[in-house]
Formats: sequence, C-alpha cells, structure tokens
Amino acid sequence: MGKPVWRLTVRSEFCASHALRHYEGKCENLHGHNFAVEAVVEGDRLSPGTEIVLDFKVLKGELNTVLDLLDHHNLNEVPPFDTINPSSENLARFIYTALAPRLAPHGVRMHAVTVSEKAAQSATYMECD
Repeated sequence: MGKPVWRLTVRSEFCASHALRHYEGKCENLHGHNFAVEAVVEGDRLSPGTEIVLDFKVLKGELNTVLDLLDHHNLNEVPPFDTINPSSENLARFIYTALAPRLAPHGVRMHAVTVSEKAAQSATYMECD
C-alpha cells in the first residue's frame, strides 16, 4: 500500500486592475477583473481527535492574507508586478510562493494555485520534483 496523501482545496477571489505590457491588444490597456483563486495543498497525516489535515477555515484565512496584498490595487504598481507582467501565470506563481511558507507550520505543503480572470480559462502554477 502506498503512502496516504490528502489534498485540500479552497477558493477565494480578489478584485484588481492590471495592464499587460507588450500584449499588443486591448489587454495592454488598464482594465479590471474579479480574479478567482484556487489553492490546493497536500498533507500526509490527519490530526489526532478531529482527524483532519487542516481546518479549511485556517487554509482560507492564510490564502486571504496573501490575496489582501493584491486586492483593490493596480497590480502594475505592486511588487513584483511593477517589473514583471501581472499575467494570470505570474499571479499564480506569486500566490503559490507567498502562501507556501505560511502553510509549512501547519504541516501541509503546496500542491498548486490556479488563477482565473474568467470562468472559461485559468492558469495553474505548481512545482514538481
């Protein structure tokens, strides 16, 4: 039998504006989105007593703490997006790398972060060994 792994997923959102540099289209102009964010973490142990990997409330709280850095801002003015494009791909990587150390003390590890500008398309960031 293999090693057990549980994956937990929480979803949240933030509102922000951005302009994609060098896009050569309408998205090069400043515009806004209600960005949807999905964070997926993994754990290999259940807590004694409650038998959960991590309280969803804790996971969502940590995600929202990271999203507060972006919410209701012009992303082109928020580091590191003042120098790199605030694309969904880069937003997913930023959220992943900001969230990972916040979750380490809780005994879980990041699996993936997905960012959507619209329901029909999304960008996912993960790190593979």
